[in-house]
This record gives sequence, structure tokens and C-alpha cells, in this order.
Amino acid sequence: MKTMLLHLCLLTPLLLATSSTHAKAVKLVTFAYPPYEYATGNGADGIVVRIVERAFDHLGEDLVIHVLPWKRALHMVRIGQADGIFTAYRTKDRLRFLDYSRVVLMPQVLSVWALRTADIAYDGSLDSLGDTSIGLVDDISYGAKVDEAIRTGRLRLLDYAPVSAQNVKKLLHGRTDAIIMNKYGAIHHLLKHNGLKRVVELTPAVSSEPSYLAFSKVRGLTALRDRLDKVLEDMIATGEYQAIIDGYFAERNAGASLQALVEANKASALR
Repeated sequence: MKTMLLHLCLLTPLLLATSSTHAKAVKLVTFAYPPYEYATGNGADGIVVRIVERAFDHLGEDLVIHVLPWKRALHMVRIGQADGIFTAYRTKDRLRFLDYSRVVLMPQVLSVWALRTADIAYDGSLDSLGDTSIGLVDDISYGAKVDEAIRTGRLRLLDYAPVSAQNVKKLLHGRTDAIIMNKYGAIHHLLKHNGLKRVVELTPAVSSEPSYLAFSKVRGLTALRDRLDKVLEDMIATGEYQAIIDGYFAERNAGASLQALVEANKASALR
């Protein structure tokens, strides 16, 4: 018994220190949106995950990232169960419970993707897609332009799925005419399903929307947000930000840049 008590006494400071470390770690939530952020066996990875992790390394802050369904992630920051969320579009509703970073975490180009065999008369306006069935992700903001078209009924034939991967599968199997999706996210999933050559990115792009890391107002972390902005600015200015992006895609494309894939898709669409 004395030995057990001694062991407990020796372990208690360590346990308290470990608990304290986890308590101090900044808890961020995100959702599965490859190649930007997604869960792995060891936690999370992706372009934006790596950028955020590097930024918090510079800040000297411990960090925990949880990949969750987007609806749950939003609820957690709304009630203060998580410190922050990414990659979030800036909306009027979310401004009520989120303190957004000033520096854009990741600009996201939204495009319309369709099978090459489809006859879609897209002229660059969302009105031209009024009679086209479009796959979207549930509870995701697509930025002011698309959100307004949905709200006003200009986009009428909407087919929602919980995650982007399901929309890509529906497109490839002909169950929806088109999808509106972030360019690099679409390329990621289409490559995964050997579908990039069967699909074309319609031009022009729908929009380019900035996405951010935003902190829960309940948690009162505006000082941390301001420090993060400064670090992100420095990372962008020094080229560290772009180097992280280039390094990620080089790992997954045998050293080839993602831009080469984008150009190849455009070229094949002209043939």
C-alpha cells in the first residue's frame, strides 16, 4: 500500500502537468475537405493544416486539431467548446459568434465541374445554371454570390450531400449534371477516382472567395487572433506559405506541381 501511494504521489505531478498542457493547447476544429484539411491515422493533414500548424509553431502555442462534420464544428465554436475553426467563409450570421482573422488563410476558387459529355450552356452567370442539377455540400457557405443565388431560387435543382467526395461520385456516375466545388478540392477527388479526364472545369470560374481561421467569441481570443495575423503575414511575405503548398503537392504528384494538372485539364478540354 505504501508503495502504491508513493507511486501515486510520484505520478500526480506528471499527470497534472500533462493535464495542464492539454488544457492550454488551442483547440481548433475543421472538416474533411481534401486537399486542404482531412483526418489521418495520426490526427490531421492537408495544405491548410500544415500552414496552421507551422503558424502556431511560430507562435509557440500548443495546438490540437479535430476533423469533424462541418455542422458540429460550427456548433462547437458557437458555444465555446472549441477555440477556433477553419477554413470558414465570412458570413453575416457567423460574425455574431466568430472573431475572424484579418489575413486570408486560403483563397478558394469556386468552379463548376461537369462531365465532358454533358451539354450545359454555362455562360458565366449562375442564372444559366437554373435548369441544371447541381451537387452541393450540406451546411456549407459557398460565398456571397452562390449563397444569394440559392436563397433567391436562381439555382433551383440542388442535390445536397454531407461531404464533397459523395458529390464527385454522383457526378461521375451521372446522378447530377454538375457540381460547384473548390478547384483544388475537385482535382484532388477526381484524381483519386480516376475521373479527371472525364470531367471539365467550366469557365469562367464562379468566384474566388477568401476563407479564414476564425475564433469563438465565447473564448475571447482576439489577442491570439491578432498575433496569428502577424505570423501569417510574415509567412506569406517570406515565401514560407507558398513553399508549404508546393511541398504538399510535390509529395503527392511525384514531384509534379498541381498547376501542371490544372493546365493539362484545360488543354484536354480544348481537344
